[in-house]
Amino acid sequence: MLGAKAATTIGPESWRNNTLKGIKLSQTIVQKSDKSCDIGRSLDPSPNLRDVVAQLSNEEIHRYTREVRAVVAKLRESLLDTNEEIKCLIRGKEALEKALEHTRKDLKLNRDSQEIRLSRPTKERDHDGADDLLNAERAHLLNCKRALESQLKSVQQQLQILDNARRHLFATLQERSRVMDLLCHALSSITSPENTLLTHRSKTSLDGRISRFGSSQADPLGPYTPDADLALADALEARARSTYLRKELKEAIEKTDKLQKAAHKSVNDGLTHKLAETITLKQHLGVSLGENRHSIHRTQRWYDATDRARSYTLGPVTISDLTTRERIDRPLVRVFQRHPGTQLAEPQDIIKGSDGLLQSLTATSRNIGLLKLSQIRLREDIRSKSLASSIDSSITRLRRRKGDHRWTLGEAF
Repeated sequence: MLGAKAATTIGPESWRNNTLKGIKLSQTIVQKSDKSCDIGRSLDPSPNLRDVVAQLSNEEIHRYTREVRAVVAKLRESLLDTNEEIKCLIRGKEALEKALEHTRKDLKLNRDSQEIRLSRPTKERDHDGADDLLNAERAHLLNCKRALESQLKSVQQQLQILDNARRHLFATLQERSRVMDLLCHALSSITSPENTLLTHRSKTSLDGRISRFGSSQADPLGPYTPDADLALADALEARARSTYLRKELKEAIEKTDKLQKAAHKSVNDGLTHKLAETITLKQHLGVSLGENRHSIHRTQRWYDATDRARSYTLGPVTISDLTTRERIDRPLVRVFQRHPGTQLAEPQDIIKGSDGLLQSLTATSRNIGLLKLSQIRLREDIRSKSLASSIDSSITRLRRRKGDHRWTLGEAF
């Protein structure tokens, strides 16, 4: 267009060229300015830079704090597990001390039993099977005592290791918790048992965050520090060792208890063998005594009935006391005897019956005397068996009385 009008212009060429150069220069500057503005729009900081930077810093702090909270939760969980393990091991230690005390009481009871057996008569002091059982029981108890003492020493050392691990965990937990003062939601509120679904979700996310912290990712300047990793590893190792030790402790206590009961039972069985026979004979004598007393009562009742029957057979003492129906010459008999050969054997039968009843009374009286004599002998035999059983069971009663270990050990053993 300008070229078309150039033929009609009358101004100088230089004047027109200078003007065109100025226009082109202005257009170039405008383009550069627009491009610079576009670049500025994409690269220059926004006017709210302070707010954006502060928000980014807050997000970084929030992220770091949440990760630290996950580490703190893991440390707290490990601390609680360590406390529970210490409680369990303390209970195991108490059970071990109780078992050791029972072993010492059994040793004291074994020694008392041997001393009591020394008081037997001279003819009864020969070495017998009961002495062998007592000596074997003492050997078993001494071995169990040494094993339990060694186990108790190991438990005490492990308790010290667990206490050191707990102290380390607590110190690390306190150090990691220093940046959690401004955290809005506490972990306890998230994992509260009132909300089961929320608890499941929070635990899942917590496990996911904790799973990112491994021993290879420990960072001195990060949420999961090498000290926290060391504290967790030491506590885990101490708990594993304590669990294994508690298992060994339970097995040792059960084994010791079985040995003690077996030895105690074998000794008691040996000591009560003769006592059982004596008591059995005494029980049979008691049954025989009861049968004898029952027989005496039956025989006495029969004697009284026979004596009364004989009195009825003999009739009244004087003839004047006879009734008409009891007389031999009662009217019915007199009428019957009007014919010859009609004699009755009633008097002879009465005399024979009276003699038979008298013989029965004599035999019954003799039997009552024999039964009473047998009763006296049975009572004497029962008394003898009672004295013998009381002597034979003196040691057995002592062992059974103290077998439950509910008595105080007077002196160190």
